[in-house]
Amino acid sequence: MPKSKTGISGLDEITLGGIPQGRPTLICGGPGCGKTLFSIAFLVNGATRFKEPGVFVTFEEKTEELTMNVASLGYDLEKLQKERKLRLDYIRVERSEIEETGEYDLDGLFIRLEHAINSIGAKRVVLDTIENLFAGLTNQGILRAELRRLFLWLKDKGVTAIVTGEQGDGKLTRHGLEEYVSDCVILLDHRVINQISTRRLRIVKYRGSAHATNEFPFLIDEDGITVLPVTSLKLNRAVSSERISTGIPTLDGMFGGKGFYRGSSILVSGMAGTGKTSIAGYFVNEACKRNEKAIYFAFEESPPQIIRNMRSIGLNLDPHIKKGLLQFHSARPALYGLEMHLSTIYKIVREFKPTTVVLDPITNLVSVGLINEVNSMLLRLIDFLQGEGITVMLTALVKVMDERMDEGVSSLVDTWINLKDIESNGERNRVLSIMKARGMKHSNQVREFIISNRGLNLVEVYLGPKGILLGSERKEQELQKLKGQEFKDQQERKEMARRRQENGTLKQPKQKIGK
Repeated sequence: MPKSKTGISGLDEITLGGIPQGRPTLICGGPGCGKTLFSIAFLVNGATRFKEPGVFVTFEEKTEELTMNVASLGYDLEKLQKERKLRLDYIRVERSEIEETGEYDLDGLFIRLEHAINSIGAKRVVLDTIENLFAGLTNQGILRAELRRLFLWLKDKGVTAIVTGEQGDGKLTRHGLEEYVSDCVILLDHRVINQISTRRLRIVKYRGSAHATNEFPFLIDEDGITVLPVTSLKLNRAVSSERISTGIPTLDGMFGGKGFYRGSSILVSGMAGTGKTSIAGYFVNEACKRNEKAIYFAFEESPPQIIRNMRSIGLNLDPHIKKGLLQFHSARPALYGLEMHLSTIYKIVREFKPTTVVLDPITNLVSVGLINEVNSMLLRLIDFLQGEGITVMLTALVKVMDERMDEGVSSLVDTWINLKDIESNGERNRVLSIMKARGMKHSNQVREFIISNRGLNLVEVYLGPKGILLGSERKEQELQKLKGQEFKDQQERKEMARRRQENGTLKQPKQKIGK
């Protein structure tokens, strides 16, 4: 089936190419869900990107009001009208001024619409909204007949049309007929859950074409409309065999001395204070040392706070920021909904084009969405970043990560590093272990993780009668080992001296005894 691209990011993907060309499409939904903006985006993209002029017929807003309302999204309708790429036509339908006498038909609308189409050679048409056109008609038989006639007329003209309709009670539209005579029906929904506003889109029907059937969130911001599907519906993206350093030499050693795969995803989980942010800081620092760009998305701390705290462990990120290699973006999760955070990340990543991205911590997103919604968002995000060849590191607070999120996120990532706090001998010590590392040889040891003013380090494992020795017990073991080594070295030196002395005695020449 021939299709017309809408130019709306994500919508053409889930419709597998756009809406049906030369046929009418119905966009329905409640007030404030974005029907008019979708229609305007369809016309503006057609006029500016696909060389298809369009006609917008409104029965609700005056053309001056419409032009002003969509200007905030970057749509200059006045300019497009002057260039004869777009035509706006406001038809006033006032029920109080209509008197039903004789037969009711839409011949007047057809004449006016045909003139507008021919005047600019329009390929696209929008009627907004259909309910206002029949506001003064109470005869349901005539109404249904004229609705069918309208949709058939649009088909006969061969224009790709969008008709918007208001959602009815128990039906997709108020009259309940439009969805049957339309070749494609798109339902928009605006809901508020836990005080967070979310807009969602669903393709209800699409004659003659396969399409995605799930609900997809969409956003309306200063750049227009964005539908957020899973960015890659098939697992066929390219992968890299290049290895990049973690920024911590001893941690590289646990991965065979080479670090992570480029373009992979890494999860660093642990309790509060175990050093997740410190590992993330060293990771972006290492990327910047390679003259690669990195972005740090923080949901808990401000950028100045992170930079100050990193100095205490021997890490200075200021030079990378001044060179333009490192960007920080900090926002509380409650500032936006999940989809707005996702859209913001998409936009920043596409503009900055980094090779490394950090999200710290992802568990804070649970405060603005359900577990399955957070997992869905992270799936789309990881899929998008890996599709761009970007290495992404996620940090997660273990106590916030419940079992469902643990299973959802940990199964998505390629590498999982787990940090723990262990209390022993009257002190708390950190340990690190690698839970998984796809396609890489990695250590199965639990190593003590040291954070000091000289940086991050992983020390060798010492085993005692009760298991792994940490902290002061490990230092005592190291001291004993050092003393034992010194004693051993001393004994070896004495033995070597004794052997040299013996060898020297044997090599002395025998004295000749005279006659």
